[in-house]
Amino acid sequence: MGSPSSRESDASFEANATDAAAKAAKRDLEKISVSLTVNGQRRALAIEPRMTLLEALREDLALTGTKKGCDRGECGACTVHVDGRRILSCMTLAAMQDGKGITTIEGLARDGALHPLQAAFIERDGFQCGFCTSGQIMSGVAMIEEAKAGWPSAATADATKPFRLSDLSNTEIRERMSGNLRRCACYPNIVDAIADAARRS
Repeated sequence: MGSPSSRESDASFEANATDAAAKAAKRDLEKISVSLTVNGQRRALAIEPRMTLLEALREDLALTGTKKGCDRGECGACTVHVDGRRILSCMTLAAMQDGKGITTIEGLARDGALHPLQAAFIERDGFQCGFCTSGQIMSGVAMIEEAKAGWPSAATADATKPFRLSDLSNTEIRERMSGNLRRCACYPNIVDAIADAARRS
């Protein structure tokens, strides 16, 4: 059994540790203000600094089309566009997107008309359970824009030549979509849908 002084020292240490933990918890819960333009609408949010963009979209804005799959950047179900570029929303903090434009699957349709790739997914039966479909479509839309901009991929035969949309072969599509996984197949139908939408764009 320790001496009175050692017991007092232990109690003091425990009290300091508890106080430090309480301060850390309070600091984590402090909210910050961010402003996002989501699907064309300005949205002001008060969020915890550690909140991901995926959580902010689903929990604070009720935009549940963006799916939480692996939650570690491996499946692509959470793909959204930030200022026109595709990103994995589970891997970025919402606070980092302050002032930026976010597009989710809910924002693709215009004036009641589906985006051409959404329509192509229906025509080509590019989904089964549908869980990963929003991420597949968001990635496919961005991928077509990247191809239009002349970006080569790892499958591009000659990256020294300008890439054209007409060069977007099935092999190119598969490579450019490789970050989006699917549990219930349909990969060939997804490739066909993207090829159709690329030809129409």
